[in-house]
Amino acid sequence: MRVSRKQAAENRETVIDVASRLFREHGFDGIGLKDLMKGAGLTQGAFYKQFASKEDLAVQASRRALESATHRWADATAANPEDPLGAVTAFYLSMDHRGERMDGCPIVALGSDAARQGSDVKASFEAGIKEHLEVLGRLIGETDGEEPDGKAMAVLSTMVGAVMLSRIVNDLVLAQALLDAGREQVREATAA
Repeated sequence: MRVSRKQAAENRETVIDVASRLFREHGFDGIGLKDLMKGAGLTQGAFYKQFASKEDLAVQASRRALESATHRWADATAANPEDPLGAVTAFYLSMDHRGERMDGCPIVALGSDAARQGSDVKASFEAGIKEHLEVLGRLIGETDGEEPDGKAMAVLSTMVGAVMLSRIVNDLVLAQALLDAGREQVREATAA
């Protein structure tokens, strides 16, 4: 049965959405096309009508995951406009976010995988990281006459590292301590 252009476009978006979640859970190489397409409710044959390769899908899924992360930061800041940086760090450096394997930060979930991918996947991550840095730079502003760019890089590095380390350990007390330490370091780094 032939699929309409509208349905094909919807199917493509569904595959990208599902892949963005499944890649975060399993890694780029931890899940095959058959299982990705099954997760989207489609056959593997439909994949090649939508994407040039699995790397093409990885690029699109990475972009979607990073856009989703940016939206979540915006939601956090909107929920607490009086302390937007505090809202982002409270959300990001939480045990709830730590547990979000499929919907959590793609930099944490796929950072080491992305480093081993081709330049197009890396470009998607680079664009997302730059967007995160811009948001953090705006939230931090200038403090102590220092440009916010350096602080934004330190804050993002601290946040990503804290969540990543908290996910590696089995000990929930240690995981919480890592997140708390990250939050404290962000507070200290951005104190006026």
